[in-house]
Amino acid sequence: MKKEKVTPKKDAAKSLEDLFEDCLKDALWAENAIKDSLPKMIENATSINLKKALEDHLEETKNQIKTLKLVFKSIGVKPEEEKCDAMVGILEEGEGILEETEPGAVRDAGIIAACQKVEHYEIASYGTMVSYARHLKNKEAKNLINEILKEEKKTDRLLSKLATSEINLKADK
Repeated sequence: MKKEKVTPKKDAAKSLEDLFEDCLKDALWAENAIKDSLPKMIENATSINLKKALEDHLEETKNQIKTLKLVFKSIGVKPEEEKCDAMVGILEEGEGILEETEPGAVRDAGIIAACQKVEHYEIASYGTMVSYARHLKNKEAKNLINEILKEEKKTDRLLSKLATSEINLKADK
């Protein structure tokens, strides 16, 4: 493996505060992208329980966007988005699952897999931001982000329950 020193960009983060702001910008972009992609997942799901879970999470996502804007306000920064390359890839993979599966339980299982990849990325991102906010002694930001983190974990647990109690069983027939 070739070792290579990386020269930082001109606007590279110079402090934990800068890095925290960059993470928030990524998160805001990601939540807006998720908000735009969830309706297609809902439309293509066949399980009533999965549709309901995704519809509920869509509403939660809209509220999370508002919450992220409050986090920006709490740190005195104008809310801005920055394209999150990782989320682009995860959402594109989710689109591919729709094309690669027949409608029904198999597609529903694929939708759950795609959505859980989104959730796991978000859980990692928000967990990191909670840690940054705690270190930066911004209690308001920490509490707001921690609420989003709890919602993402709850959604992940619900999707796992739907997969193991219903959808994967039907997809395996």
